[in-house]
Amino acid sequence: MRRWGEEELIVGVYMDDLIITRARAEDIDGFKHEMAAHFKMSDLDALSYSLNIEVRQGKQSISLGQRAYVEKLLERGGIAECKPCATPMEERLKLSKHSTIAKVDATCYRSIIGGLCYLTHT
Repeated sequence: MRRWGEEELIVGVYMDDLIITRARAEDIDGFKHEMAAHFKMSDLDALSYSLNIEVRQGKQSISLGQRAYVEKLLERGGIAECKPCATPMEERLKLSKHSTIAKVDATCYRSIIGGLCYLTHT
């Protein structure tokens, strides 16, 4: 690994995307220039969104959020307009084998649960 100054660059790789970070912008620019000499690439400038994580960069801080991802999950689940409640189910509900309610799409249900697991781990 080539060193840039006294600190090493941190490069995150996901599929065909690179996220490069370093305290000095000049070092990042030098790394990008060297990579462009070897590979066809485009520079999307400052990171703002990756892997369903919103990135907001200020002069002295970086904040991460997932509001848009949560809103997409709520919309896919059909509960985007619901209001919060202490018990998220109908009280005194009687269940029956002979229900006339349409069956739940298992693939959609699994997808939403997978999204909630991803949200929990990130």
